[in-house]
Amino acid sequence: MRTRVVVFGLCIVVGIGGVAVWHTQHADATAAVTAAATPAPVPVVAEKVRVSDMPTVLTGIGTVVAYNVVDIHAQVTGTIDKIGFTEGQAVHPGSLIAQLDPRPFQAALQQAEAALARDTANLAAAQLDLGRYSTLLKQGYATAQQTSDQVATVDALQASIAGDKAAIFNAQTQLSYTTITAPIDGVTGIQDVDIGNIVQPSSTTPIVTVTQIQPISVIFTLPQDDVPKVQLAMAKGKLHAIAYDQTGRTKLDEGTLLLVNNTISQSSGAVQLKATFPNAARTLWPGEFVNVRLILDQQHNAITVPLNALQQGQSGALVYVVTANGTVQQRAVTIGETLDGRALIDTGLRPGDTVVTQGQYRLSNGVKVAQVQANDPRVQNSSEASAGMLG
Repeated sequence: MRTRVVVFGLCIVVGIGGVAVWHTQHADATAAVTAAATPAPVPVVAEKVRVSDMPTVLTGIGTVVAYNVVDIHAQVTGTIDKIGFTEGQAVHPGSLIAQLDPRPFQAALQQAEAALARDTANLAAAQLDLGRYSTLLKQGYATAQQTSDQVATVDALQASIAGDKAAIFNAQTQLSYTTITAPIDGVTGIQDVDIGNIVQPSSTTPIVTVTQIQPISVIFTLPQDDVPKVQLAMAKGKLHAIAYDQTGRTKLDEGTLLLVNNTISQSSGAVQLKATFPNAARTLWPGEFVNVRLILDQQHNAITVPLNALQQGQSGALVYVVTANGTVQQRAVTIGETLDGRALIDTGLRPGDTVVTQGQYRLSNGVKVAQVQANDPRVQNSSEASAGMLG
């Protein structure tokens, strides 16, 4: 009887132990299922929206145009004795471009000066004769005809002297043309005529072309709908213009708007505008294609976000906003304009909102997120996958 009690007790202990083990295993399995059902937060990079002054900008594509381009030609026929510049050199008014052989022109000047000296001497003699004839006429020893003829001789010689002086001036001018100088500040181009060549005014080939680089202008276009906004802004003062390269990323120079053209193209519906730039660093070059940003005014307390925060939804642009409980919500936004990697948000966001800038491809409404640094490899991988999906 005692043996049966012991056996029965052992059975009860084993049963209780088995129930405890079952409960433990069941609890572990339930916890594992619960953990599997609750996904880990998605790693994202996020930042608060920025509230600052934002310029109102219009962007157009334009071409750099020099204010002055001068083809340097000879004004007299002659042989080039000397070239006074190197290709690509900066020159100023009066800088030597070329020197022609001056000897034929010096000879012509000497001939004109000799003619003047001869006629001046003849005039002096004729005036003395006229004085004697006038005295003799009063005394009755000369006729009026002789006196009048001598007056004509004096007048003729005075006319000859005037002609000689004009000839001297012309010879001096022709001689001065043998020294060919730059008429403007600019940069020389490729030399087209070498030493020893005979040049003449009728030649279509210039010795060199000088192009003004500083200052320089850019002619760009905007849609005709922008004309009223530009004119309204111009009425308040000068407008600031910024020239960028073709990619729109590298700033080349800053200047001011000069004018809005007086006609709109009927074929394109665009209007040309002209801006001037000091071009101190020579970053703008004639013929270059550039992007021009025309700043109309400043919008104060503007809300901006990085461009990579913007996503494209079925109804337009949207962002993911991080809520107070760590989840995200889609928020539709309207974009005013973009500038320097940021977008101006007209509606949809408020100061203090935090938006996701990287890692959006795994997000949807209500997803839990964990904010990490931009260099976190998990976010980088997410960005690459997102870029592949968008591509």
